[in-house]
Amino acid sequence: MTEVAETKRNKVARRQVDKFEVRRTELAVATLHTLADLGYARTSLREIAQKSEFSHGVLHYYFADKQDLITRAVRQYEAVCVTRYDGVIAEATSAPELRDGFIDEFFASMRTDAPLHRLWYDLRNQSLFEESFRADVEEIDRRREEMIWQVIGRCAELAQVRPATSSGIAYAMIDGIFQRGLRLALAGADEEIERLQDELRRVLVLLVDESGSAG
Repeated sequence: MTEVAETKRNKVARRQVDKFEVRRTELAVATLHTLADLGYARTSLREIAQKSEFSHGVLHYYFADKQDLITRAVRQYEAVCVTRYDGVIAEATSAPELRDGFIDEFFASMRTDAPLHRLWYDLRNQSLFEESFRADVEEIDRRREEMIWQVIGRCAELAQVRPATSSGIAYAMIDGIFQRGLRLALAGADEEIERLQDELRRVLVLLVDESGSAG
């Protein structure tokens, strides 16, 4: 009977933990746009509560502080973002087709989700000062690098060549282009973004070694 009772208590405890985590996720997702609008420096749990449907008490119960909430929110958003090119990779039948599809999705996401991308870069910058952010930022950055490398690897495979550089360098180059494009998108500089699209296409060609072989 004691073992049975202990098993029941453990199951109840696990359910309570699961419900708590589900609620944290729901709150993080629901406050994501508020976080994106405010940014790290202007954000506190109280300010988030004032601009959302949730009370300060509720947010404080589920999150230790704003760092906890921001990190959870960005992780939830990035979990979806790192799959954004999956369809393009699966459907492309040639390297040029993959490059075109990637570029279209790249700039569409930049425009439609600009505030959310801005929040990610805000968090990444803050990790230079806030040690509590670093492990999460490094994990998100690793997943983003893998996402880009899947595109480069598939593009090279379709062209029957080898990637011309490492995944880290490829990610740094493309992420740099994305950051610049994001600033232009937020500034409404559409003509500059069009030029940047052409630059990205040239960079994607350079990131595979067309003089090599796939074997």
